Amino acid sequence: MERGREMGRKALLAALCLCLPWATAVGDEHAEAETNFEGIESKFSLRTPAEPDEDVCYLVPGQMDSLAQCNFNHTSKTFVVIHGWTVTGMYESWVPKLVDALYKREPDSNVIVVDWLVRAQQHYPVSAAYTKLVGKDVAMFIDWMEEKVNYPLNNVHLLGYSLGAHAAGIAGSLTKKKVNRITGLDPAGPTFEYADALTRLSPDDADFVDVLHTYTRGSPDRSIGIQKPVGHIDIYPNGGGFQPGCNLGEALRLIAEKGLADVDQLVKCSHERSIHLFIDSLLYEEKPSMAYRCNTKEAFEKGLCLSCRKNRCNNLGYKVNRVRTKRNTKMYLKTRAQMPYKVFHYQVKIHFFGKTNMTKTNQPFLISLYGTLDESENIAFTLPEVSSNKTFSFLIYTEVDIGDLLMLKLQWEKDSFFSWSDWWTPFTFSIQRVRVKSGETQKKVVFCSRDGTSRLGKGEEAAIFVKCLEQPVNRKRGGAKKASKENSAHESA
Repeated sequence: MERGREMGRKALLAALCLCLPWATAVGDEHAEAETNFEGIESKFSLRTPAEPDEDVCYLVPGQMDSLAQCNFNHTSKTFVVIHGWTVTGMYESWVPKLVDALYKREPDSNVIVVDWLVRAQQHYPVSAAYTKLVGKDVAMFIDWMEEKVNYPLNNVHLLGYSLGAHAAGIAGSLTKKKVNRITGLDPAGPTFEYADALTRLSPDDADFVDVLHTYTRGSPDRSIGIQKPVGHIDIYPNGGGFQPGCNLGEALRLIAEKGLADVDQLVKCSHERSIHLFIDSLLYEEKPSMAYRCNTKEAFEKGLCLSCRKNRCNNLGYKVNRVRTKRNTKMYLKTRAQMPYKVFHYQVKIHFFGKTNMTKTNQPFLISLYGTLDESENIAFTLPEVSSNKTFSFLIYTEVDIGDLLMLKLQWEKDSFFSWSDWWTPFTFSIQRVRVKSGETQKKVVFCSRDGTSRLGKGEEAAIFVKCLEQPVNRKRGGAKKASKENSAHESA
């Protein structure tokens, strides 16, 4: 009877070991290492600043001597980079660029690249399913570091791109203690948009999870990047759907200039922009891109969300301020087409006076801003609607730091096509003041017409406005009151 119980107990232990590969097994350390880690297929390459594009040394879970051989720094931060799906079965060109940028920002850190290339080059659904195993591999590696080397998980930052973002999330959910941070770089959409939180990246996977969404075009689950927020902070540059400079014409121009060396980047330009925005935040520490909390990208386009009150704005990328709220925080910003990506955001509010009721749709305008440091002329924007005796708010941005604003010009362009109604009916509005708020400085400036009231005619010369000598009290009346309420509602969202 006793013998039967003993055999049953051993069988139960064996079953537990099979179900939980990282469970503590009976036996010496050598047997434990063999039992626990022999199923790991992912490789952990500790890259060096001298050779950011080469796998010269691998950290092997269970083999303590691999840490010394690879010169692992026990007192510094560790970045774990997890790549995504690959057609070629080779690392993409962004990997060494990110490794290099991490070392430039944090020279004493450890930058580990997780190699799961064999699993990542299968048909997409197969590779997507493999993220669970890759995540388990990474979790076992991190637990080994924490338990056997006493490496603090507060020093661990996982960075996952596309499918790699979900592998990072799964890893974070499986570690015995939470890692410090996970950054999701345009986490993959197909098969994950409606997936359970345990099988994709989610806010529960680390002490802090920040996510960049750069290619969320199309219907949900067909979008290359996941559309819904999956972190504590989810940032959608340029609305998250498509990135500037990623059109076909731009791709052909870059191929002509640089050859086919970065053709993989061009094909996945918007998807991969998430990585380059993060690299930008590492390299241009003095020029952090600012993102703003907003309910919708449509409200952001109206300039209604440029508030920094109560953590409503934040830095994009490496130096993000850690804000953990009970619900996901969606943030938006504009960027340039090339590095450095930072731009300067402005909300412009104008009340259009008119003696007769008039409404025009999709009207093209040009605005020029002049400041103490620089100027930005002929910024094109389109107002979906312009109506008599209403206030309209819109967003513009500049690629240069203008400094404190001193003057602006506003011009109503002619339509690109000839319209008989424009020829017979001259469209004009009167404008007394233009209100401008800077997102980056939070300063508000009111500009006045030099003549008290400026005439703005379609196809006519630009109207000039200068900084008012006395900043008038904001009179919440009519359209201005409505715009102010709308502004407050979106900022508090």
